Amino acid sequence: MPRTEFSPSIASRPVYAGLTSQGATPAIMLADAEGAEALIDLAGQDASVMDRAHLIYIPAGAPHGPRLAALGARLYHEAPSFAACLERYRQALAEAHMGSQLYLAGTEGLIGQATAEALAAGLPADAIHTEHRGSVARRMQCVHCKGVTENVTTDPFICAHCGLTLFVRDHFSRRLGAFQGVCVDAETPGIVPPAQEIKP
Repeated sequence: MPRTEFSPSIASRPVYAGLTSQGATPAIMLADAEGAEALIDLAGQDASVMDRAHLIYIPAGAPHGPRLAALGARLYHEAPSFAACLERYRQALAEAHMGSQLYLAGTEGLIGQATAEALAAGLPADAIHTEHRGSVARRMQCVHCKGVTENVTTDPFICAHCGLTLFVRDHFSRRLGAFQGVCVDAETPGIVPPAQEIKP
């Protein structure tokens, strides 16, 4: 699956430049679903990038685990969800030495959450490399109840926590690793536009 190209948007929307090898430096790699293909491509460009890598993969139904495991990362671990690997990921960030690189690939939800954790742990932004692959579903926070709804694919959508119908905004909170949703019918209760698929 090729890298996703997003249309130009407002300044807060993340830009995913793609993964480029930083050589055989200490690295943490985290991917979900089709993000595995970005790491496979990265290793194809420079196999040494795996020499000191701690690779964590969340398959999410994708069949890429065996190919990733075969790349020869120093440590390899699979987890069923981001929540399930969060402590391992935080520990890897805590143990990272100066010069360590972070490679994130896959969905925006994963990249956003993982980037927020890395920045909170003190990893410099220029050590974080990202590439979007796979679903364009968004991780959305309701600005009214503060609940987070995962895998939003339509605009508007219904908040999973408070039931409000929310407009999908391109505004992205780096602290939360989520886009923001605001009530679509606050001024005109009950008047809601038809739902449309979110486009990249």
